[in-house]
Amino acid sequence: MNTIVIYIVASLLRILQFLFFARAIMSWFVQGSSSQIYELLCLVTEPIIQPFRSLLSRINALRSIPFDMAFLLAFLVLIALEQVLYML
Repeated sequence: MNTIVIYIVASLLRILQFLFFARAIMSWFVQGSSSQIYELLCLVTEPIIQPFRSLLSRINALRSIPFDMAFLLAFLVLIALEQVLYML
């Protein structure tokens, strides 16, 4: 039973990682960032990114960086969570 739950949660984390990756790729293209698929990706991934964005907004040094550090941090946390699951 435990293995099934770990497999399901790990699969969900993999799907979220794929959605993050797709959002990042689509954001590079002007036409991609105004499509309905991109809006759906933002709808799914933004609730995960938002806590990191509000946390990082408190750090003045990170405000002038041209990269979306909250996005990157959220993606890395998803990868770390998946690795922790596999160690259980």
